[in-house]
Amino acid sequence: MCGIGGVLLSQPGLPRAALEARLWAMTRAVHHRGPDDQEVWTDGLAGLVQARLAVIDLSAAANQPIASEDGSVWLTFNGEIYNFAEIRTDLERLGYAFRSRGDAEVIANGWHAWGPRVLPRMRGMFALALWDSRSRQLVLARDRLGKKPLYYAPTPQGLLFGSEIKAILTWPDLPRTANLKAIDQYLSLQYVPAPETAFAGVYRVPAAHYLIVSPDPTGAWKNLAPDCYWRLPEPRSATKPRPAAALERELVAHLEEAVRLRLIADVPLGAFLSGGVDSASVVATMARVGGGRVKTFTIGFGDARYDETRYARMVAERYGTEHEEYVVEPDAAAVLPRLVWHYGEPFADPSAIPTYYVSEMARRKVTVALNGDGGDEAFLGYSRYRAMRHLATLDRLPQWSRLALARLLSYAPGGLQRELRLPQIRDILEASASRAEQRYAGTIVFFADRDKEAGYGEAMRGQLGHSALDLLGPYFTAADGLVAGANWADLHTYLPDDLMVKVDVASMAHGLETRSPLLDHVLLEWAAAIPAETRMAGGQTKALFKRAMEPYLPRAVIYRKKMGFGCPIDEWLRAELKPLAYDTLLSQAARERGVMRPDYVRQLLDEHCSGARNHHTRLWALLMLELWFRMWIDGPAADAVLRPAA
Repeated sequence: MCGIGGVLLSQPGLPRAALEARLWAMTRAVHHRGPDDQEVWTDGLAGLVQARLAVIDLSAAANQPIASEDGSVWLTFNGEIYNFAEIRTDLERLGYAFRSRGDAEVIANGWHAWGPRVLPRMRGMFALALWDSRSRQLVLARDRLGKKPLYYAPTPQGLLFGSEIKAILTWPDLPRTANLKAIDQYLSLQYVPAPETAFAGVYRVPAAHYLIVSPDPTGAWKNLAPDCYWRLPEPRSATKPRPAAALERELVAHLEEAVRLRLIADVPLGAFLSGGVDSASVVATMARVGGGRVKTFTIGFGDARYDETRYARMVAERYGTEHEEYVVEPDAAAVLPRLVWHYGEPFADPSAIPTYYVSEMARRKVTVALNGDGGDEAFLGYSRYRAMRHLATLDRLPQWSRLALARLLSYAPGGLQRELRLPQIRDILEASASRAEQRYAGTIVFFADRDKEAGYGEAMRGQLGHSALDLLGPYFTAADGLVAGANWADLHTYLPDDLMVKVDVASMAHGLETRSPLLDHVLLEWAAAIPAETRMAGGQTKALFKRAMEPYLPRAVIYRKKMGFGCPIDEWLRAELKPLAYDTLLSQAARERGVMRPDYVRQLLDEHCSGARNHHTRLWALLMLELWFRMWIDGPAADAVLRPAA
């Protein structure tokens, strides 16, 4: 696992010393991702940088950037290829020799031998940049599920790229302008979906895509459309139902293989154990297929609504893990600047906070940690999928009756509305005649279209002619039914652009590599071919997965109410974060920015802090956005880019 970056100049001419200085600045910007070794390489036209976290082959022979056997292909790479030994054997049969035991050299020689055909051969997670001097082409590529990040910015002087946007921002005189379209999408979804970023002119390579770029003396950088090398089977291609017992056996076998592959490391290895069924299943499988005692790490909170330590302890005791718990009382005001610096974009998923803390704790003992990410997407674990199932049932009612019920709910007392989440139910009922993506909006959006109409300031009014949810439409079109459509949309948006970003940034902030067995692409392809009604039999979320895990986990863990990996943002905004929220969101800078109307923001703050309504998701999104503006748009800064927030 590493931090990467570099540049392809539009034409030679930048003095080599100046080019190398700029490359070293990029390396320093991602040093936290790879504290074990830092290197740069350039031939005067292309430049590659590497901040290495050594995991497999700890020797200097595996340091990067690394070359193919004949020196014509140079690579900088972030990730792990779990089947690299198999690919290496194929290359050795073709006559390639190797100097290291690592996977990076396998990729360099693999590109030399097969070109883009090496990408589908690789099983794992990766973001790579590769310079092929034979064709004078730069290759940028990401893994199938977007586990590892890769950003790029075409400029007249060169095409810049990096694991994090801050590496790109070290380049002198690069403009920093907010991308208002991306901000609009962020305020709907809590994250910025690919290929956009919050910075105008900076993009991310989409998951399962690659770019091949040649120097352009004009600096116009034509033909930057990424190519796709892999797709999940579409939901409409799901197979016919099969006996549940056979599917459960196959699921366990796939999970065992995925976990076994991810135990390959030359450094200490452990696992996050949240107390949910996904991470518990990974830990149980590690204990059964691994060769030693598993190290497990759990974060708890004083607020019982977010504390899962007792469930994690059940699993740790059953499998005799070397278990560590840490109940944190986060200093929210202190951690916010660190999150804003590390994420580099506005990011409002509050589970970034516990993920940041559990990564910090785990890194003290291990270099690699397995996690349970992907179980909800692969096996339909979110309660919003159940909501979509109910909504599909409501479609049988006449439209007039649905609208009448929605109006009736609006007259319920405020306390009852909050307790039963009646506003969300009302939104779903009212949207029942709308397009599928708008119907899904009631379960996922922070600011709905009508909220934006009421709250947007002058700078954002131009974004009101369309809905940020439009990007989900094609995924519902490709699916058969609301549940499959919602899941298909999540797999292509929420998973790569929220969950994978959250975990990658929070873990790599501490130089910790995380691995996700439930997102093994072979396992995911197998799961995608199973009809939604089988994976969620009887309307129970993750029904197939839970039944398969019954022999290995306590029922109290498997069948308890889903809690989620969160923290008490709602209470923080009424207590320790209240002064910061008011001062930041109603400041002169925020008013002049024109993103939101000040009277609208004050109303949100007053209603939330008085307890009249719960606006914590919206306020958190606005707070993270304004802090991002201050640090990354208003701030000075090539030097500030290199200095982590205290």
